[in-house]
Amino acid sequence: MSQFDVTIIGSGPGGYVAAIRCAQLGFKTAIIEKYATLGGTCLNVGCIPSKALLASSHHYEELQHFADHGIEVSGEVKVNLEKMIARKQAVVDQTSGGVKYLMDKNKVTVFEGVGSFESATSVKVTKNDGSSEMIESKYTIIATGSKPSSLPFIQLDKDRIITSTEALKLKEVPKHLVIIGGGVIGIELGQVYLRLGAQVSVVEFMDRIIPGMDAALSKELTKVLKKQGMKFYTSHKVQSVDRAGDVVTVKAENAKGEIITLEGDYSLVSVGRRPYTDGLNAEKAGVKVSERGQIEVNDHLQTSASNIYAIGDVVRGAMLAHKAEEEGVMVAEILAGQKPHIDYNLIPGVVYTWPEVAAVGKTEEQLKAEGIEFKSGSFPFKALGRARAGGDTDGFVKILADAKTDEVLGVHMIGARCADLIAEAVTAMEFRASAEDISRMSHAHPTFAEAIKEAALAATGNRALHV
Repeated sequence: MSQFDVTIIGSGPGGYVAAIRCAQLGFKTAIIEKYATLGGTCLNVGCIPSKALLASSHHYEELQHFADHGIEVSGEVKVNLEKMIARKQAVVDQTSGGVKYLMDKNKVTVFEGVGSFESATSVKVTKNDGSSEMIESKYTIIATGSKPSSLPFIQLDKDRIITSTEALKLKEVPKHLVIIGGGVIGIELGQVYLRLGAQVSVVEFMDRIIPGMDAALSKELTKVLKKQGMKFYTSHKVQSVDRAGDVVTVKAENAKGEIITLEGDYSLVSVGRRPYTDGLNAEKAGVKVSERGQIEVNDHLQTSASNIYAIGDVVRGAMLAHKAEEEGVMVAEILAGQKPHIDYNLIPGVVYTWPEVAAVGKTEEQLKAEGIEFKSGSFPFKALGRARAGGDTDGFVKILADAKTDEVLGVHMIGARCADLIAEAVTAMEFRASAEDISRMSHAHPTFAEAIKEAALAATGNRALHV
């Protein structure tokens, strides 16, 4: 029986980062992965492949507007979806291979197979050929992630009625893609195929898309995507999804009780994700699982079994790769006797459409619900010299600050490069900066980052300079 100090079950961003940090801290470390490639959902069928397709489709869309910049492209511009998907897979393979390199570099032992508890200190690894081996470990970190959710009445055939996994490897551009769910995943993949020529309709149960983010961001993104041709059916409850041949029929009920019918050749079911614990045998280790399928943990991410921890999508909180990474590092350092911390309020959220959407901290709706007095300052990208120079003038930055102390409580932005710009807001809020602090920092000109400075000026006595 192989013996380790720490064993991690699952090699997604949380799992593999936890393994690296454990190894750095001197633990003899093992990681178990059921699939042949490392990296979990994020690297294989999530973050990385979706961003590869978003990048490729964005290039195609931009090419059609090159004439605005005085660049004339002769001949017909065509989409080679097969090649685009192949490039996506090459990016995935390279990234997954990079994780394998990091495991080797840090002397982390990799086991391929399904990890399941036999006891609080014993994990069985069942391989694809049916054989198995046992691992004895002082500590175990559960990092088994999540899988796409569905609705009880929807039969996913993974051919025409699909999840995000299948949407990443279609063999044709849909004529009409009907997306069920207006969250991050649905909207991102919807924009990919919208750019490539598909008609895209989004059916959302809530009254707006990306409902977890500030309402102003949802409103602006809806406006921009409508301008691009996407159609939205918000406040609609899906009643049925049926397939006849190559036609998928989606029926939904609106707020008035009326039934609408949408017919497409594909339907993407994107209604969230569920924690994945299948085959884990958590009960054998004394690990409690909630009714929602989440592993129950305390503030130190410790489960009901004192030597077992859990991180990432399988525990409470936002299902974000970077949140899982922070938790993986935190657990490793706790095991080493250190005292790390995570401020979950400062985990940023990003939508990788174009324009990009990013946010950190409290939304305006949350501050109102909590009775916190605040002031708000916004700055539009169309007033930004760099945005006009590049032709990316959609969007704005909004800063929310405490009405009395001026401490920044939330930053919400939509526009070009916001996925990267949000890091400035996270840094400022980590050090409890005021809007005044940000407004007095020098920002290079011309840059997109100037919008953050201007929004901070707007939040401190309406002092924005360029509007």
